[in-house]
Amino acid sequence: MEILVLGGAGQVGTELQAHSWPEGVRVHAPPRDDLDITDPAAVAAALAERHYSVVINTAAYTAVDKAESDVTAAWRLNALAPAILAEQTRARGIPLVHVSTDYVFAGTKPEGAYAPAEPVDPHSVYGASKAAGEFAVRTANPRHAILRTAWVVSPHRGNFVKTMLRLSGERDSLSVVDDQHGCPTSAADLAAALATVALRLAQDADAPVGTFHCVNAGSTTWCGFARAIVEGSARRGGRTVPVQGIPTSAYPTPARRPTNSRLSTDTLTAAYGIVPRPWEAALDDILDRLVGPATA
Repeated sequence: MEILVLGGAGQVGTELQAHSWPEGVRVHAPPRDDLDITDPAAVAAALAERHYSVVINTAAYTAVDKAESDVTAAWRLNALAPAILAEQTRARGIPLVHVSTDYVFAGTKPEGAYAPAEPVDPHSVYGASKAAGEFAVRTANPRHAILRTAWVVSPHRGNFVKTMLRLSGERDSLSVVDDQHGCPTSAADLAAALATVALRLAQDADAPVGTFHCVNAGSTTWCGFARAIVEGSARRGGRTVPVQGIPTSAYPTPARRPTNSRLSTDTLTAAYGIVPRPWEAALDDILDRLVGPATA
Protein backbone atom coordinates (compact mmCIF):
# COMPACT_ATOMS: atom_id res chain seq x y z
CA MET A 1 0.00 0.00 0.00
CA GLU A 2 1.33 3.41 -1.01
CA ILE A 3 0.36 6.46 1.06
CA LEU A 4 1.11 10.06 0.12
CA VAL A 5 1.68 12.44 3.04
CA LEU A 6 1.72 16.17 2.35
CA GLY A 7 3.26 18.56 4.84
CA GLY A 8 5.81 15.98 5.87
CA ALA A 9 8.19 18.51 7.41
CA GLY A 10 5.63 19.71 9.96
CA GLN A 11 4.91 18.34 13.41
CA VAL A 12 2.18 15.94 12.31
CA GLY A 13 3.88 15.00 9.05
CA THR A 14 7.06 14.13 10.94
CA GLU A 15 5.10 11.88 13.31
CA LEU A 16 3.28 10.23 10.41
CA GLN A 17 6.61 9.23 8.93
CA ALA A 18 7.77 7.90 12.31
CA HIS A 19 4.50 6.04 12.92
CA SER A 20 4.56 2.23 13.17
CA TRP A 21 2.66 1.38 10.01
CA PRO A 22 1.60 -2.19 9.21
CA GLU A 23 3.97 -4.29 7.15
CA GLY A 24 3.69 -3.52 3.47
CA VAL A 25 2.68 0.11 3.89
CA ARG A 26 5.02 2.63 2.30
CA VAL A 27 4.74 6.31 3.14
CA HIS A 28 5.93 8.95 0.69
CA ALA A 29 6.37 12.51 1.96
CA PRO A 30 7.91 14.67 -0.78
CA PRO A 31 9.55 17.93 0.35
CA ARG A 32 7.65 21.13 -0.38
CA ASP A 33 10.27 22.14 -2.97
CA ASP A 34 9.58 18.90 -4.87
CA LEU A 35 5.80 19.21 -4.96
CA ASP A 36 3.81 22.44 -5.11
CA ILE A 37 0.33 21.42 -3.98
CA THR A 38 -1.09 24.75 -5.20
CA ASP A 39 -0.24 23.68 -8.78
CA PRO A 40 -2.86 21.32 -10.28
CA ALA A 41 -0.45 19.97 -12.90
CA ALA A 42 2.18 19.19 -10.27
CA VAL A 43 -0.35 17.39 -8.08
CA ALA A 44 -1.67 15.41 -11.04
CA ALA A 45 1.85 14.35 -11.98
CA ALA A 46 2.67 13.31 -8.43
CA LEU A 47 -0.47 11.20 -8.13
CA ALA A 48 0.30 9.54 -11.45
CA GLU A 49 3.73 8.39 -10.26
CA ARG A 50 2.37 5.63 -8.01
CA HIS A 51 -0.87 3.83 -7.29
CA TYR A 52 -1.66 5.65 -4.07
CA SER A 53 -4.27 4.08 -1.80
CA VAL A 54 -4.89 7.25 0.21
CA VAL A 55 -3.59 10.81 0.55
CA ILE A 56 -3.13 12.53 3.92
CA ASN A 57 -2.87 16.32 3.80
CA THR A 58 -1.26 17.93 6.86
CA ALA A 59 0.17 20.89 4.92
CA ALA A 60 -1.14 24.28 6.00
CA TYR A 61 -0.30 27.93 6.42
CA THR A 62 -0.31 28.03 10.23
CA ALA A 63 1.23 31.44 11.00
CA VAL A 64 -2.05 32.66 12.47
CA ASP A 65 -1.05 36.27 13.05
CA LYS A 66 0.99 36.66 9.88
CA ALA A 67 -2.00 35.43 7.87
CA GLU A 68 -3.87 38.63 8.74
CA SER A 69 -1.49 40.54 6.46
CA ASP A 70 -0.46 37.67 4.16
CA VAL A 71 -3.96 36.80 3.03
CA THR A 72 -3.21 35.47 -0.45
CA ALA A 73 -0.53 33.06 0.75
CA ALA A 74 -2.79 31.74 3.53
CA TRP A 75 -5.69 31.17 1.15
CA ARG A 76 -3.49 29.52 -1.49
CA LEU A 77 -2.22 26.86 0.90
CA ASN A 78 -5.27 26.49 3.15
CA ALA A 79 -8.09 26.76 0.58
CA LEU A 80 -6.78 26.40 -2.99
CA ALA A 81 -4.45 23.48 -2.26
CA PRO A 82 -7.16 21.34 -0.59
CA ALA A 83 -9.47 22.07 -3.53
CA ILE A 84 -6.81 20.87 -5.96
CA LEU A 85 -6.03 17.79 -3.87
CA ALA A 86 -9.70 16.90 -3.56
CA GLU A 87 -10.33 17.28 -7.27
CA GLN A 88 -7.27 15.30 -8.30
CA THR A 89 -7.81 12.49 -5.77
CA ARG A 90 -11.47 12.12 -6.70
CA ALA A 91 -10.51 11.82 -10.38
CA ARG A 92 -8.36 8.81 -9.46
CA GLY A 93 -10.69 7.27 -6.89
CA ILE A 94 -8.31 8.01 -4.00
CA PRO A 95 -9.70 8.87 -0.55
CA LEU A 96 -8.41 12.08 1.03
CA VAL A 97 -7.72 12.67 4.73
CA HIS A 98 -7.40 16.36 5.55
CA VAL A 99 -6.36 18.13 8.76
CA SER A 100 -8.24 21.26 9.83
CA THR A 101 -8.49 23.45 12.90
CA ASP A 102 -10.56 24.73 15.82
CA TYR A 103 -10.23 28.23 14.32
CA VAL A 104 -13.09 27.49 11.94
CA PHE A 105 -15.37 28.19 14.92
CA ALA A 106 -15.98 31.59 16.49
CA GLY A 107 -14.74 30.28 19.81
CA THR A 108 -17.47 32.14 21.71
CA LYS A 109 -19.48 29.13 22.89
CA PRO A 110 -20.14 29.77 26.61
CA GLU A 111 -19.68 26.19 27.81
CA GLY A 112 -18.81 22.75 26.55
CA ALA A 113 -17.04 21.50 23.45
CA TYR A 114 -17.83 22.11 19.80
CA ALA A 115 -19.28 19.15 17.91
CA PRO A 116 -18.26 18.65 14.26
CA ALA A 117 -21.75 19.44 12.96
CA GLU A 118 -21.98 22.87 14.62
CA PRO A 119 -21.91 25.85 12.24
CA VAL A 120 -18.51 27.32 11.47
CA ASP A 121 -17.97 31.04 11.99
CA PRO A 122 -14.27 31.91 11.67
CA HIS A 123 -13.06 35.26 12.99
CA SER A 124 -9.57 35.31 11.42
CA VAL A 125 -7.96 34.95 8.00
CA TYR A 126 -6.41 31.68 9.12
CA GLY A 127 -9.75 30.30 10.29
CA ALA A 128 -11.61 31.49 7.21
CA SER A 129 -9.04 30.00 4.84
CA LYS A 130 -9.13 26.66 6.67
CA ALA A 131 -12.95 26.64 6.62
CA ALA A 132 -12.82 27.23 2.86
CA GLY A 133 -10.42 24.32 2.51
CA GLU A 134 -12.88 22.12 4.36
CA PHE A 135 -15.71 23.11 2.03
CA ALA A 136 -13.52 22.36 -0.98
CA VAL A 137 -12.69 18.88 0.29
CA ARG A 138 -16.33 18.11 1.12
CA THR A 139 -17.65 19.20 -2.26
CA ALA A 140 -14.89 17.83 -4.49
CA ASN A 141 -14.17 14.37 -3.07
CA PRO A 142 -17.00 12.41 -1.39
CA ARG A 143 -14.50 9.88 0.02
CA HIS A 144 -12.91 12.19 2.54
CA ALA A 145 -12.28 12.49 6.25
CA ILE A 146 -11.58 15.90 7.74
CA LEU A 147 -10.01 15.84 11.19
CA ARG A 148 -10.09 19.14 13.05
CA THR A 149 -7.51 19.53 15.79
CA ALA A 150 -6.09 22.18 18.13
CA TRP A 151 -3.09 23.19 20.23
CA VAL A 152 -0.74 20.71 18.53
CA VAL A 153 2.57 20.07 20.30
CA SER A 154 5.48 17.67 19.87
CA PRO A 155 9.27 17.46 20.17
CA HIS A 156 9.49 18.88 16.64
CA ARG A 157 9.46 22.34 15.10
CA GLY A 158 8.29 25.37 17.04
CA ASN A 159 5.36 24.89 19.41
CA PHE A 160 4.02 25.91 22.81
CA VAL A 161 5.79 23.22 24.82
CA LYS A 162 9.20 24.06 23.40
CA THR A 163 8.57 27.79 23.85
CA MET A 164 7.61 27.38 27.51
CA LEU A 165 10.64 25.19 28.17
CA ARG A 166 12.91 27.81 26.65
CA LEU A 167 11.32 30.75 28.45
CA SER A 168 11.28 28.98 31.81
CA GLY A 169 15.02 28.56 31.44
CA GLU A 170 15.55 32.22 30.60
CA ARG A 171 13.11 34.09 32.84
CA ASP A 172 12.32 34.23 36.55
CA SER A 173 8.56 34.17 35.92
CA LEU A 174 6.12 33.68 33.06
CA SER A 175 2.85 35.46 32.23
CA VAL A 176 0.45 33.39 30.12
CA VAL A 177 -3.13 33.95 28.95
CA ASP A 178 -5.59 32.27 31.30
CA ASP A 179 -9.00 32.95 29.70
CA GLN A 180 -8.67 30.91 26.50
CA HIS A 181 -9.75 27.27 26.87
CA GLY A 182 -8.78 24.41 24.62
CA CYS A 183 -7.49 20.86 24.23
CA PRO A 184 -3.74 20.28 23.93
CA THR A 185 -2.99 17.67 21.27
CA SER A 186 0.04 15.45 20.77
CA ALA A 187 1.17 15.39 17.15
CA ALA A 188 2.04 11.72 17.63
CA ASP A 189 -1.47 10.92 18.86
CA LEU A 190 -3.01 12.88 15.99
CA ALA A 191 -0.75 11.06 13.53
CA ALA A 192 -1.86 7.71 14.94
CA ALA A 193 -5.51 8.71 14.50
CA LEU A 194 -4.87 9.88 10.95
CA ALA A 195 -3.17 6.57 10.19
CA THR A 196 -6.15 4.61 11.55
CA VAL A 197 -8.61 6.64 9.48
CA ALA A 198 -6.46 6.56 6.35
CA LEU A 199 -5.96 2.79 6.44
CA ARG A 200 -9.67 2.20 6.97
CA LEU A 201 -10.61 4.46 4.06
CA ALA A 202 -8.04 2.75 1.85
CA GLN A 203 -9.27 -0.74 2.67
CA ASP A 204 -13.01 -0.33 3.26
CA ALA A 205 -15.29 1.28 0.68
CA ASP A 206 -17.92 1.70 3.40
CA ALA A 207 -15.62 3.45 5.89
CA PRO A 208 -17.22 6.48 7.56
CA VAL A 209 -16.64 9.78 5.80
CA GLY A 210 -17.19 13.35 6.90
CA THR A 211 -15.82 15.72 9.50
CA PHE A 212 -14.44 14.65 12.87
CA HIS A 213 -12.51 16.17 15.76
CA CYS A 214 -9.25 14.78 17.09
CA VAL A 215 -7.68 16.25 20.24
CA ASN A 216 -6.37 14.73 23.43
CA ALA A 217 -8.90 14.23 26.20
CA GLY A 218 -9.52 16.99 28.73
CA SER A 219 -9.04 20.72 28.45
CA THR A 220 -7.17 23.56 30.09
CA THR A 221 -6.13 27.16 29.50
CA TRP A 222 -2.84 28.29 28.01
CA CYS A 223 -1.78 29.24 31.52
CA GLY A 224 -2.78 25.86 32.90
CA PHE A 225 -0.91 24.19 30.06
CA ALA A 226 2.17 26.29 30.75
CA ARG A 227 2.09 25.39 34.44
CA ALA A 228 1.87 21.70 33.57
CA ILE A 229 4.86 22.05 31.24
CA VAL A 230 6.98 23.85 33.85
CA GLU A 231 5.99 21.41 36.58
CA GLY A 232 6.69 18.44 34.31
CA SER A 233 10.08 19.88 33.41
CA ALA A 234 10.86 20.39 37.10
CA ARG A 235 10.17 16.70 37.76
CA ARG A 236 12.85 16.00 35.19
CA GLY A 237 15.42 18.32 36.74
CA GLY A 238 14.37 21.48 34.94
CA ARG A 239 14.03 24.93 36.42
CA THR A 240 10.91 25.89 38.39
CA VAL A 241 9.44 29.34 37.83
CA PRO A 242 6.03 30.81 38.75
CA VAL A 243 3.45 31.10 35.95
CA GLN A 244 1.05 34.01 36.30
CA GLY A 245 -2.30 34.06 34.53
CA ILE A 246 -3.22 37.13 32.49
CA PRO A 247 -6.30 38.07 30.42
CA THR A 248 -6.31 38.00 26.63
CA SER A 249 -6.57 41.80 26.69
CA ALA A 250 -3.10 41.97 28.20
CA TYR A 251 -1.59 40.09 25.25
CA PRO A 252 -3.07 41.57 22.05
CA THR A 253 -2.43 39.77 18.75
CA PRO A 254 -3.29 40.59 15.12
CA ALA A 255 -5.57 37.53 14.84
CA ARG A 256 -8.45 37.01 17.22
CA ARG A 257 -8.02 33.91 19.38
CA PRO A 258 -10.97 31.65 20.27
CA THR A 259 -12.02 31.94 23.91
CA ASN A 260 -13.36 28.40 23.75
CA SER A 261 -11.74 26.00 21.30
CA ARG A 262 -12.68 22.77 23.03
CA LEU A 263 -13.54 20.06 20.50
CA SER A 264 -15.70 16.99 21.08
CA THR A 265 -14.20 13.72 19.83
CA ASP A 266 -17.36 11.63 20.34
CA THR A 267 -18.09 11.14 16.63
CA LEU A 268 -14.51 10.05 15.93
CA THR A 269 -14.81 7.43 18.67
CA ALA A 270 -18.16 6.24 17.35
CA ALA A 271 -16.96 6.02 13.73
CA TYR A 272 -13.41 4.73 14.14
CA GLY A 273 -13.11 3.50 17.72
CA ILE A 274 -10.42 6.06 18.52
CA VAL A 275 -10.46 7.06 22.21
CA PRO A 276 -7.97 9.90 22.83
CA ARG A 277 -5.89 9.68 25.99
CA PRO A 278 -5.62 12.60 28.44
CA TRP A 279 -3.46 15.50 27.32
CA GLU A 280 -1.41 15.24 30.52
CA ALA A 281 -0.22 11.75 29.58
CA ALA A 282 0.63 12.90 26.08
CA LEU A 283 2.58 15.86 27.51
CA ASP A 284 4.61 13.50 29.70
CA ASP A 285 5.71 11.57 26.61
CA ILE A 286 6.79 14.78 24.89
CA LEU A 287 8.72 15.99 27.95
CA ASP A 288 10.41 12.59 28.21
CA ARG A 289 11.75 13.11 24.71
CA LEU A 290 12.69 16.78 25.14
CA VAL A 291 13.96 16.84 28.73
CA GLY A 292 14.40 13.27 29.87
CA PRO A 293 12.59 10.83 32.16
CA ALA A 294 11.03 12.12 35.38
CA THR A 295 13.20 11.80 38.47
CA ALA A 296 10.66 12.94 41.04
